[in-house]
Amino acid sequence: MKWKVRVTVRLKEGLNDPEGRVIGNALRSLGYTVENLRVPKYFEFELESDKPEEEVEGMCKKLLANPLIHDYEYSIEPVS
Repeated sequence: MKWKVRVTVRLKEGLNDPEGRVIGNALRSLGYTVENLRVPKYFEFELESDKPEEEVEGMCKKLLANPLIHDYEYSIEPVS
């Protein structure tokens, strides 16, 4: 079966997010009131699998996220 997978990877709370800091500073310099801006990574793909949750969990742990510094979440939906 084919699945649509969406994975979001974020730095764990309390870790420095330099890209988020730069973008947050730029928005504030433009007059916007923003705080604690963080920049996640987002992956979207289709997967052919009989065990999509098991495979996506493996992908996250082995490549898409570093469990020491990242939190991740994902959604899996059948492709019609």
